[in-house]
Amino acid sequence: MSENKKNMLANKKILIVEDDPRNIFSLSLILEEKNVQIYAAENGIKALEVLKNEPGIDLVLMDIMMPGMDGYQTMTAIRKQPEFVNLPIIALTAKAMKGDSKKCIDAGASDYLAKPVDVDALLKKMDALLQK
Repeated sequence: MSENKKNMLANKKILIVEDDPRNIFSLSLILEEKNVQIYAAENGIKALEVLKNEPGIDLVLMDIMMPGMDGYQTMTAIRKQPEFVNLPIIALTAKAMKGDSKKCIDAGASDYLAKPVDVDALLKKMDALLQK
């Protein structure tokens, strides 16, 4: 990956919303190499708290299948807040069913990726969304 790509993510604040600590850990390892500031929330309610209390989150990685408030509900709640209308959100889901990507986009995702996450594809999507 070019030095330019590395710098695009440097010092960005990324919120990982994921109920599986192993996924938070593996995503964090990848992103910390890019000098990203990581914030984690294990559910939608905690994600909304982090967004409220941590100004300047640049991008959200949103798990879809979570207990309680799922990713669809969380993205919808985020998009209802005027300050987050343009916040880049990448939906991550293990159950890639037909129509899932449309459902994610309709709920407020900027982009969509199936799990297991292809790291290069994720970094490219993050890079593209952060350049907008």
